[in-house]
Amino acid sequence: MDRSHSMIRPIPVLPAAVGDLLRTAAGARGAVAVLSAATLCAAPLPVFAQTAGPSRIVRIIVPSPPGGPSDYAARLVAQRLPEALGQPVIVDNRPGGNSVPGLEFAIRQPADGNTLAIATVGVLAVLPHLQKMPFDTLRDLTPVANLIGGPSYLLVHPSVPVKSVRDLIALARKRPGELTFASASLGQISHMNGELMKVLAGIDMLHVPYKGTALVLPALIGGEVSMTFSTSSDALQFVKSGRLRLLAVTGRQRLAMMPEVPTMAESGLPGFESLNWNGIVAPAGMPRELLLRLNREIVRAISGADIRDRVGAQGNFVIGDSPEEFAAYIRAEHAKWGDVVKRANIRLET
Repeated sequence: MDRSHSMIRPIPVLPAAVGDLLRTAAGARGAVAVLSAATLCAAPLPVFAQTAGPSRIVRIIVPSPPGGPSDYAARLVAQRLPEALGQPVIVDNRPGGNSVPGLEFAIRQPADGNTLAIATVGVLAVLPHLQKMPFDTLRDLTPVANLIGGPSYLLVHPSVPVKSVRDLIALARKRPGELTFASASLGQISHMNGELMKVLAGIDMLHVPYKGTALVLPALIGGEVSMTFSTSSDALQFVKSGRLRLLAVTGRQRLAMMPEVPTMAESGLPGFESLNWNGIVAPAGMPRELLLRLNREIVRAISGADIRDRVGAQGNFVIGDSPEEFAAYIRAEHAKWGDVVKRANIRLET
């Protein structure tokens, strides 16, 4: 747990029984004290002062290890949010189980704004179609705001004789089942991008799942596999050195940092759009006023030019949408990846 952003002092808690406070004040200082206490208690309190739980600390649950995209997104928010809310904000990493246990823990908490969580395309839009989930991703949580999105990079080993996505598709059609694509594991976005390409292009490639993102690039550089869809901008250093070849990005638009690299849709696969996104969700049933307050402050926290520049330098972009827009996007992603799972007949190993 990272407490480095917990230095903002909490808002003082007023006694729950206003009548007790007034009687205490009257006994001690008379009518003037009663008036002062009554005035204090009548003053409007911030939403969080009315709804926060005993700890008065806002926790952002990250259901993955420190250092990844979700952790990075959470810490961007945690750095700026305490000043706006007037209370500490901490990042609580709870990795394991494809992010399901950590997210379940978060959304089972009271909907009082004290517990938030980072959710991704994998856990909200892909896994529900691959395994039995302990919660309904469209019903049992409150979308608050989508934070950061970014494309994947289609990378091939230099030994693969292609210079474009069209070349790659043509080669796959000539050699069905021979080209291999690596993923971080079954159901990850690196896996789903490969399956989406297979479905849209009508080609057959062999999926090779690894146990974690850290193993994929070394395998590709070593020539163990033909290609991968990487979400890490760190992979671009190997493109610059000639050890890997970058064919396309999976977003709707080209990246400002690499305007010469086409999108998958521009490269012969219309409709191919895939982002690795990280958003904030909360328990279901959150009061509307509190939800809007959270959304407003979170979006403000990530909307500064310095944040946008930092995020953009990594090949990503700030989203900062409304709760309604995020909810609609989750539904659309859920439907899209469900269709890919069905058409590709994907099954998780048990």
